[in-house]
Amino acid sequence: MKVDNAIIMAAGTSSRFAPLSYEKPKSLTEVKGEILIERQIRQLKDAGVPEIFIVTGYKAHAFTYLTRKFGVNLIHNPDYMTRNNNASIWAARYELKNSYICSSDNYFSTNPFEADVDSCYYAAEYAEKETPEWCMEEDKNGYIKSITIGGAHAWYMLGHTFWDNEFSQNFLKILEKEYDRPETKDKLWEKIFAEHLDVLKMKIRKYGPNVIFEFDTMDELRAFDKSYISDSRSRVLKQLSEQLQVPESEITQLTAVKDKSNEAIGFRFNCPKGSFSYAYENQALKRI
Repeated sequence: MKVDNAIIMAAGTSSRFAPLSYEKPKSLTEVKGEILIERQIRQLKDAGVPEIFIVTGYKAHAFTYLTRKFGVNLIHNPDYMTRNNNASIWAARYELKNSYICSSDNYFSTNPFEADVDSCYYAAEYAEKETPEWCMEEDKNGYIKSITIGGAHAWYMLGHTFWDNEFSQNFLKILEKEYDRPETKDKLWEKIFAEHLDVLKMKIRKYGPNVIFEFDTMDELRAFDKSYISDSRSRVLKQLSEQLQVPESEITQLTAVKDKSNEAIGFRFNCPKGSFSYAYENQALKRI
């Protein structure tokens, strides 16, 4: 079937990607010389996908230049702080047809997109050892029949997904019924999908290793792009490096600190001088 468009979800705060995500959206991070979301847009265009929509929320103004540079369309998700990514699907509901649904922060070493797709699928990588990711099992016809969080010797969700028009409309019917339920607010759209596998038919698109990359933390990015070890591109980390008199490379194990509303208010880290916490609001540095 012919691909109608791509929906790139870029609304989230990506708080685990501290402190870079505090300074700018994670998808606008430069990785190996390219901006993450720009690389993905180019790959979609090179594949012949005719129209691209970007769902924004956190620091939405930072994405406006993409409309001029690439001719993409922006859709604002007003509920990005109070709901999980099902809100981004709902915000883009009028555009869902034969659509790629993409995460704005994925890095694809080779172009995974195409203009014609045979069936609905979720991209996946194989885990030999234990993984905390969402693992899928397929039936004899190749359709996903079960999804579990965590597993081993299994294909797990990683990267993009493709919905045909039938899948899109079926998913939206379910989401419309469940959207106003309090328990739906915190659900990933994948969770809603997993609860309706009898209606929402999708296969697994299997990829080998080192094709799809996802960076949840600064340490993971540094492992992939070595230039970040000595140059974080972070104003905050450069200030801490100067204040503590340690090189940026020795500021490691960065983890977000959140308040009761789950909003990132700072981060913790380790360095040769000890373990510390840093608060964004007052720039307070404390030894833990």
